[in-house]
Amino acid sequence: MSAARIGLMSPRTVWPLSRVRKELLGGTHGAQRPGGDPRVRALTSPLLFSSPGRALSSLSATRRGLPKEKMSENGVVPRAKVLTIDTMNPTVKNVEYAVRGPIVARAVELERELSEGMKKPFAEVIKANIGDAHAMGQQPITFFRQVLALCSYPELLNDSTFPEDAKSRAYRILQSCGGNSMGSYSASQGIDSVRQDVAHYIERRDGGVPCDPDNIYLTTGASDGIMTMLKLLVCGEGATRTGVMISIPQYPLYSAALAELGAVQINYYLNEEKCWSLDISELQRALDEARHYCSPRALCIINPGNPTGQVQSRQCIEDVIRFAAKERLFLMADEVYQDNVYAEGCQFHSFKKVLFEMGPEYSNTVELASFHSTSKCYMGECGFRGGYMEVMNMDDEVKAQLTKLLSVRLCPPVPGQALMDLVVNPPQPGEPSYDNFIKERTATLSALAEKAKLTEQVLNTVQGISCNPVQGAMYSFPHITIPEKAIKEAMEQGQQPDMFYCMKMLEETGICLVPGSGFGQKEGTYHFRMTILPPIDKLQILLIKVKEFHQKFTQQYS
Repeated sequence: MSAARIGLMSPRTVWPLSRVRKELLGGTHGAQRPGGDPRVRALTSPLLFSSPGRALSSLSATRRGLPKEKMSENGVVPRAKVLTIDTMNPTVKNVEYAVRGPIVARAVELERELSEGMKKPFAEVIKANIGDAHAMGQQPITFFRQVLALCSYPELLNDSTFPEDAKSRAYRILQSCGGNSMGSYSASQGIDSVRQDVAHYIERRDGGVPCDPDNIYLTTGASDGIMTMLKLLVCGEGATRTGVMISIPQYPLYSAALAELGAVQINYYLNEEKCWSLDISELQRALDEARHYCSPRALCIINPGNPTGQVQSRQCIEDVIRFAAKERLFLMADEVYQDNVYAEGCQFHSFKKVLFEMGPEYSNTVELASFHSTSKCYMGECGFRGGYMEVMNMDDEVKAQLTKLLSVRLCPPVPGQALMDLVVNPPQPGEPSYDNFIKERTATLSALAEKAKLTEQVLNTVQGISCNPVQGAMYSFPHITIPEKAIKEAMEQGQQPDMFYCMKMLEETGICLVPGSGFGQKEGTYHFRMTILPPIDKLQILLIKVKEFHQKFTQQYS
C-alpha cells in the first residue's frame, strides 16, 4: 500500500498514530513489503512512534550542532547527565593531593588482595604515607579518652573507676554545651570556655604574651582554618589575582587549596644543602618574579616542617617577619608540630611570640594567622578533627566576615573542641591524672625522637640515598638517586620517576611511601616522604626493606 493511498501525503488528512502504525506495519491491508518506500520506512521510525517529542528533541539537537544522544541496547535514549567531567567546576579538576593519591589507592587494593588469599612477595602492606599516628600503633593519652568517654556518656560520671579530675573536666565541658550535651551545636567560633582555655595556653606557651579569646577560632583540624583564611585572601583577576607563597617541598593541602580557589601558587624553595633551611634571598626572588603575573598577598610557613622535618631558628623567624612587614604580606604560620622537636639545639618558637618580642613596630602591624591541631604532636588524635587558629592585627570588618563565613558550616565538631580543650588544659601537678599523663606524653615524644634518629642513620647507610636530620615533625624526606634507565622507563609510562620508584617499591615490598613529586622539588631531584610513626620494631623492618629495595632497583636499572 502506498503512502498516498492511506492519506499520509495529504495535509488535509489527519489520522491517529495507532491507525497509521496498523496501516504501515501490515494491519487490515496486508503485510508491509520488504524494502518498500523509503518515506514509509522513515515514517515507521521508533522515534516517531515512541514519542513525537523525542523525535523533535533529537532533530532540534542535531540542527543546533549538539551531539546526538546514544541509544541503549533496549532502544531507550538515556537521559544526559547534568554534571559531567566537562560541566563540573574546572578548578576541582586541578586539585591534587599526593598523600592520598594513586599510590595509596593501589595500597588499599593490595590489602584487599592479600585478605582474599592472593600471593604477594610480602605478608602485609605498611602504610608510611600519612601522619596518622593511631593507625600506626601509637596509643591515645588515657586522660583524654577518659574525659571524652564521660562527655559522650554522662552516666559514667557515677562510675568510681574514673579519676575525679577527669570527671570535673568533663562536667565543665558539658556545662558549656547546649543542653549539657556534646551532641548539640556550639557557637560558630567555638565554645566560649574552650576558646578561653586556648588563650590561656598560648599565654603560657609564649611567656606571658597576651592573647584575646576573641581572636581564637576553633576549627575542624588545622586544615579547616587554613582553607578559611585562604578563602578570605583570594580575589582579583589576571595580573591582580591573589598569589600565595608556599614552600617547596610543601604539604599538598596548600597547593590543593590554591588550585580549588583558583589562586596563584608562588613557589619558594627550601635549601636542602642546609638542612631544608629558609633563605630570605629565595623569598625575595620568588616574590619579585611573581609580581610580574599576579598580586602576592600571603606567605605560608610550616614550622616544624612537613614534609622536610626542619625546625626554624628564632633568627630565621625574625627575618621572615621583617620580610613580610616590608613586602606587606599576610603571614600564615602552620604550627601543628610544635611539640615534635627532637634534634639537639633545636627549639620551637611561635611566630606570635617572636613577633611581640620584636616590638610594636611589628606586633601592632603585621597580620598573622597561626594554626594548631589535635592531630599531631603527642596526641595523634586525627579522627576527632580538633584545632584552632589565632588571628592578629586583622581588620575588624574582615573579622566580621570571617565569623560570617564560619557560621555557614555551623560549628566545628564538638568532640574535637572538647579534645582541644584537654590538649591546652591537661592535668596539672597535684591532680590524680597528672603523673600518668606526663609518663604517657614523655614516652610518646621520646619514642618519636628515637625513631627520627634511627630513620636518618639507616637511610644514610644506603648508597644513593641521602637523608637530612629529622629535627622535628613526623617525616623524613630523603634525596634518592634514580638511574637514567629507570627515568627513561618512567617517562615512557607517563609517570614521574619517583612515582615509578615508589610504585615498584609498593608492588615488591608492600611499603607505601609518597613520591617527592607530590610535594614539589627542584627540577632534576627526586625524593620520597615516609613517616617515622610505625612502632620501632616495624620501622626497623621497613627501613631494611627500603634499603634492600633501593639496592636492587639501582642494580636492575644500572
